[in-house]
Amino acid sequence: MLEKVTSTSDHYLSILSAIIDNKFVIALVFFSAIMIIKMLLIRLVENKNKSNKKIKINMINNIVTVVLLIVVFNIWAEEIQKFAFSIAAFIVAIVLATREFIQCFIGFMYILSSRPYRIGDWIQVGNYYGEVHSTDWIKLTLLEVNIDSYEFTGKTLYLPNSQLITSSIKNLNFLKRYAMHHFTITRDQSVNPFTFLNALYVKANEYCADFREVAIRYNQLIENRLDVNITGPEPHIQIATSETGDTQVIFTIFCPTVRALEIEQQLTADFMSMWFAEKKCANKI
Repeated sequence: MLEKVTSTSDHYLSILSAIIDNKFVIALVFFSAIMIIKMLLIRLVENKNKSNKKIKINMINNIVTVVLLIVVFNIWAEEIQKFAFSIAAFIVAIVLATREFIQCFIGFMYILSSRPYRIGDWIQVGNYYGEVHSTDWIKLTLLEVNIDSYEFTGKTLYLPNSQLITSSIKNLNFLKRYAMHHFTITRDQSVNPFTFLNALYVKANEYCADFREVAIRYNQLIENRLDVNITGPEPHIQIATSETGDTQVIFTIFCPTVRALEIEQQLTADFMSMWFAEKKCANKI
């Protein structure tokens, strides 16, 4: 009989121990007790206080809410901590997995806010040149341009927006119509190019005569828009020497983009004719 009573008491003790160890039951008990105390306090305030009842009831509600939060946090502290760590690890994993997409979106927001270019502009991004074809939240689409010949290469560039944050962006839009075209001719020291420098200036002004007035207006437009002084629209020719001692003639022509290579070839042909003629005269002497 004693053994039966002992086993029954052990059974009930084990059930009671399981209930005590169950945090959900403990939280429910505390929640019920606090809510009962809250109801009693509110009833007490309503019965005994005729003035400022709303303020005191509101204070009781706030205090009870804080107490409930503290109790729940203390009961479930370990689980909450583990949950927070798991959420943090999950967020870190998501950020690492989508880092490139996040950078692309940030780059897109940067472009929207700063507006360094518009659709149709010629721009330089890092070492890439092209005309802006389209842009979205993940990439910039460029129609590649050969900056030396001012012509489309037929290639399409897709640059992620993340690259727009780390690379410099240069707006070359005015190059679509007019270009500050530079080219250099290098020869040996057998001829002094200063002897026919004026003739080269005459030829350069002759090739630029038909668009001179438009070039002046466009040059002024660019200077006003950029608030800087740029060379032009008059042609400029400079004589210099290379590191090896050869003679260099450097041309700077402000001209329509579509005419740049044509004028370069014409001036190169004139220079060669003058240079060989001068060298022939020097050899005769």
